[in-house]
Amino acid sequence: MNMKDLNLDMTAFWMPFTNNRQFKSSPRLLVKAEGMHYTSSDNRQILDGTAGLWCVNAGHCRTEIVEAIRQQAGEMDFAPTFQMGHPKAFEAAAKIAEITPQGLDRVFFTNSGSESVDTALKIALAYHRARGEGQRTRLIGRERGYHGVGFGGISVGGISPNRKAYSGQLLPAVDHLPHTLNIKEAAFTKGQPTWGAHLADELERIVTLHDASTIAAVIVEPLAGSTGVLVPPQGYLQKLREICDKHGILLIFDEVITGLGRLGKPFAAQYFGVTPDIITMAKGVNNAAVPMGAVAVKTSVHDTIVDAGNTGAIEFFHGYTYSGHPLAAAAACAALDVYKNDGLFERAAKLAPHFEKSIHGLRDLPNVVDIRNLGMVGGIELSTRDGKPGARAHEIFVKCFEKGALIRYTGDILAFSPPLIISEAQIDELFGIVAQAIRETA
Repeated sequence: MNMKDLNLDMTAFWMPFTNNRQFKSSPRLLVKAEGMHYTSSDNRQILDGTAGLWCVNAGHCRTEIVEAIRQQAGEMDFAPTFQMGHPKAFEAAAKIAEITPQGLDRVFFTNSGSESVDTALKIALAYHRARGEGQRTRLIGRERGYHGVGFGGISVGGISPNRKAYSGQLLPAVDHLPHTLNIKEAAFTKGQPTWGAHLADELERIVTLHDASTIAAVIVEPLAGSTGVLVPPQGYLQKLREICDKHGILLIFDEVITGLGRLGKPFAAQYFGVTPDIITMAKGVNNAAVPMGAVAVKTSVHDTIVDAGNTGAIEFFHGYTYSGHPLAAAAACAALDVYKNDGLFERAAKLAPHFEKSIHGLRDLPNVVDIRNLGMVGGIELSTRDGKPGARAHEIFVKCFEKGALIRYTGDILAFSPPLIISEAQIDELFGIVAQAIRETA
């Protein structure tokens, strides 16, 4: 199959987070997927080094998940979850609650990470109002944080290009912690840096500035992925938890990327031993087979909101037409069974040392200024060409695709998050291709 055979008119599709003019002048198309590989439109096998988009953790087109979707589609395509219900949504929620940190056993379904974040922020505001502290409306995010593209998410997020076009309409009561990346102090760290825990103390400064009584929640990614793999310093998340507890502030972990095995545990909260009040998830929750997200909430937070509602009335005025969609829920049930039955979280933990060794083997290549990793996620930061930010990484991204590997880049940072079914040999193959592309790029 080639581009001519496809006979595609690319005019209508306005592609997301894409240089549309550049892409459509030289498109890169994927037409099939199985296991660790995509098939390109020119019939080449492409090793998936990013689990699609941080999401296909169990590998592509898993038979168990495909059949679950097929069966559900033939049985019932859609059912409302406003004042109604269907069994698969409850089953999926129960399966998620089995693997979340203890106490976070109430699950609200969404359709994406962006919706999960906006839902979590609303839950935080509703919680404080229900407990009689409705003045707690301020939300604290972090610089370089990525929390999706809803207005709530970009408000608490800290990636400038995502914010600047909409700056006049972002949420007003928002502040930001500093990010934790410091290449000067922690370049080429394997795992968590020892430098940087003190950056959590900035939350105390923000509390002093605004007063704790005005702050509803702090939201952070335990490990920031989309901004270029920012690994939390040792002790940093523990400090955030202590400060939030001290001041009655909810702590939200955005685990859209880190959730469902990426760090070798169901959630990063369990890996780091820090339990937040709310966890957002999406992507891997059903192996990305059908759009789905979810928010796991502490029982006490859920009960506070629900018990404050008037008898017979809706307690939480929020939701989506497709919350707990039957096909998405069926896919989630099947995916969660695959993770468990195949021991994929444990497999990720066992593969992590080899992944770390392989990625750090590239540290002496031209233009590499830092390498960061934790679990089955890694980033390679490159020096930036004068006046052309992102150009070097884009060129390497294209070369990798031409050589048979799909990677991701953001700015001049290459990012890697392969499916958890990857083998050690395939890890070596992936970083071998990346090394070739880096050497060939000035």
